Amino acid sequence: MIGGAEVSATNRSSGNNFFLPNFCNLQSVLAVVVLVELFAFVLALASAPHRDDLLSTFALYSLYMQWAGLMSAALLCLLRRPLSSLNDTMAGVVSYLVLLVMLLLLSLAAHSTLDLAGFPIITESRIEFLLRTLGIGAIVLALTLRYFYVTFQWRQRTRAEARARLEALQARIRPHFLFNSINTVTSLIHSKPNEAEEALLDLADLFRASLREGQQFIPLADELELTRRYLNMESLRMGERLVIEWQLDEGLEALRLPPLILQPLVENAVYHGIEPRPEGGVIVIIIRREAEKLMLVISNPCPEGGSERESGNRIALENIRARLAAHYGERSSLKIESGGGNFRVEIHLPIEEESA
Repeated sequence: MIGGAEVSATNRSSGNNFFLPNFCNLQSVLAVVVLVELFAFVLALASAPHRDDLLSTFALYSLYMQWAGLMSAALLCLLRRPLSSLNDTMAGVVSYLVLLVMLLLLSLAAHSTLDLAGFPIITESRIEFLLRTLGIGAIVLALTLRYFYVTFQWRQRTRAEARARLEALQARIRPHFLFNSINTVTSLIHSKPNEAEEALLDLADLFRASLREGQQFIPLADELELTRRYLNMESLRMGERLVIEWQLDEGLEALRLPPLILQPLVENAVYHGIEPRPEGGVIVIIIRREAEKLMLVISNPCPEGGSERESGNRIALENIRARLAAHYGERSSLKIESGGGNFRVEIHLPIEEESA
């Protein structure tokens, strides 16, 4: 019924590597309660002989099915760790058989109790009641476990595709970023050798950050340090033509964000906004916390008559937009405003606290 490879039991039971939902979680239990109630109501509508019997029929179905649903959730919660040590096929088979045995015992107890109480809903023999209940239960359990597995596989594929897309986008950013840094150092070697040596030290850190692997999030403090090192290099090359105005709220350094978000935006502001202007200009960098969002704003003047580099700016911004979508989905936003001789990029990210 279900196929898959074995994964570490600890990781599978505690994380997202196991196809069964975590029924030790209150949210999962509430979902079971709601779904069971809906199913009980549908069955009551289909089987109540008269409209006057609908309420009592629904109450009995609801009582019986809630017991079955909650006991199933409790069993899967208790068995989650041993089940997660099995491969997906065995975990599915064992779960299916255990739940069927539990349903059989519950059906025996329910039939005996309702028969003794004389409820009119029991109009069939014990064997007929057990066969009907187990038949329905077997179909519902098989469909439910199959749904869990298919949904799990879809989530895994979605994560893998998002991860591959993110790595491809980062690979497209790195060459542009690194080659510009190398050009900056090269321009200083003959005219300012001491400053070129200092720039090479900064470039070493920029290389390490650009080639960093396996980190989905870094502290804002690291991104700020990387951005300042890049601006130090550009200041050596451009001198007084480049002015930076920081507006940074205090206490945000531990917040986390994907790497190479702020620095490429500042690089775009220098390359597309300041460098083409003979007189240079001011780049305004605003970083604030607004409710449960982290806001980053980068604003720079635009060269008169536009710039031949504008298409490259759009590509870089779309890369960053796609990277944010891969990390956050619809929880993030990137807005662009251009007009009045100014270009402004505003990003909103969900707050990610630094883990201990």
